[in-house]
Amino acid sequence: MQGQPAVLDALNALLVNELAARDQYFIHSRMLSEWGLTKAAARIAHEMEDETSHADALIRRILMLEGTPRMTPAALNVGADLPGIFGNDLAVEISVVKHLREVIALCEREADFVTRELLLPMLRDTEEDHAHWLEQQLKLIGLVGLPNYLQSQMG
Repeated sequence: MQGQPAVLDALNALLVNELAARDQYFIHSRMLSEWGLTKAAARIAHEMEDETSHADALIRRILMLEGTPRMTPAALNVGADLPGIFGNDLAVEISVVKHLREVIALCEREADFVTRELLLPMLRDTEEDHAHWLEQQLKLIGLVGLPNYLQSQMG
């Protein structure tokens, strides 16, 4: 089934960002693991898996609409410490939320309601799980202090 060119372009732009988010979470999870922050590493690895499933869904939809997935991720912003990691990951999630909302609106204008329905759970997941959790962690660091937070993340 041939998809609307504007929708295919928008899906590819989302894909590029999901791939970058996946790769950024991947490096961050390994950094946190190396630092002995196993709880934070496990959570960030979970986020990487979620981003991988989002990318998979986008790839499948692009292919179904007879498009070609763009598999080159956007640039990464790797953090140097735990607050930097969480802050950089939160910035990616906020950007993805904005972009998802724009693409959902585009799908409505183009009457591509199947793609819209595919994107709604991604928006929910990004807003309510990924971004919310990162915001909570940054607030906790502010409340209990970085040394106490770091101790709580050790295995």
